[in-house]
Amino acid sequence: MTELPDPRTHVVIVGGGYAGALAANRLRQRADIDITLVNVRPVFVERIRLHQLVADTGAATADFDSLLGDGIRLVVDTVAQIQPAARRVSLASGAELTYDYLIYAVGSTGATSTALAKVPGAAEFAHAIADLEGAQRLRYALADLPLNAPITVVGGGLTGIETAAELAERGRPVTLLCGGTLGPSLSKRGRRSVAKQLRKLGVTVLESVGASEVRRDATVLSDGAVLPSAATVWTAGFGVPDLASRSGLTTDSLGRLLTDETLTSVDDDRLIAAGDAAAPSGRPLRMSCQAAGPLGAQAANTVLSRIAGTTPAAVSQAFVGQCISLGRTYGTLQFSRTDDTPVNMAVGGRSAASVKEAICKGTVWGIRREAAKPGSYFWLKGGGRPAQLSVEQQTSLR
Repeated sequence: MTELPDPRTHVVIVGGGYAGALAANRLRQRADIDITLVNVRPVFVERIRLHQLVADTGAATADFDSLLGDGIRLVVDTVAQIQPAARRVSLASGAELTYDYLIYAVGSTGATSTALAKVPGAAEFAHAIADLEGAQRLRYALADLPLNAPITVVGGGLTGIETAAELAERGRPVTLLCGGTLGPSLSKRGRRSVAKQLRKLGVTVLESVGASEVRRDATVLSDGAVLPSAATVWTAGFGVPDLASRSGLTTDSLGRLLTDETLTSVDDDRLIAAGDAAAPSGRPLRMSCQAAGPLGAQAANTVLSRIAGTTPAAVSQAFVGQCISLGRTYGTLQFSRTDDTPVNMAVGGRSAASVKEAICKGTVWGIRREAAKPGSYFWLKGGGRPAQLSVEQQTSLR
């Protein structure tokens, strides 16, 4: 007896962050797709609010039940390996999932263990807040410290700036070690706006000074000085999960899945990448939720095009700028060209803080909207990508 082919298309999405959740909802435009979302946690993490979780000024999670559309299967597990030839993924639990298409949306992490190992004591004593568990541990640690205990934040990027400001606004003495320029992805005017508010909050900003050692109660600076520190927060550096390389797939030098302009893996046209772990033509977009949502939508569009037998569209996204929160009552809006390079124009103040909060709420609202009406998600197109960004500019971990 001849076995009839399965009339349904099975899509597995690895990663339930901004890109993965958006892609899952967008795929529901077709009723003949079975969608499985694999995520390491049973909740959605708003990474752009993790600094609020640390300072106890806000929550950073949402229930997937409120974000995902009907019919999407959520599997709480970790993908141990992708087997492209067999179109199968192996899970840490021992289970396996088969797929017709896979969307690779594993996101990014903080500094890798290899990077932290280069700084004595960092892996043992520093707190990373690039993921929910790290942010929760730091929150618990701060709860046990007196309000006047000194805090050191290592890393002058957007995550470090926001964390330092949030903690300082709560009355904690904070020193921010930039290791270079404060806010390297900002313009001169944007940096002045940020620096002005950090001074008002009492944050000590040390540019061109990094950490050479982390101790339980101190941070040793790159110039040899010893800075008392009841808690050291590490926001410098970044990484991506090594799932792609472990699975024998081609990646860029930083571990992101290398794709063509349609976000399709250069190794297999059944593998589509989205979000921070995607490197289209080796020229990735800046790691941010601003890029993740549109990339998730475009990855889903590529899958839908392949199912329909049409030619997928090339990546098209325009940026307008960056928005930085500096506590709950102040923010800075840094404007940019459409290719994400900053222009020397920025606005700071309470209005900028309101805009940042609206963006945070709107990001989650957009995922919910896509669940209610698949295909409705909108993003700015065009703009292109700069030929080369520095590592600091690429990786805001936002």
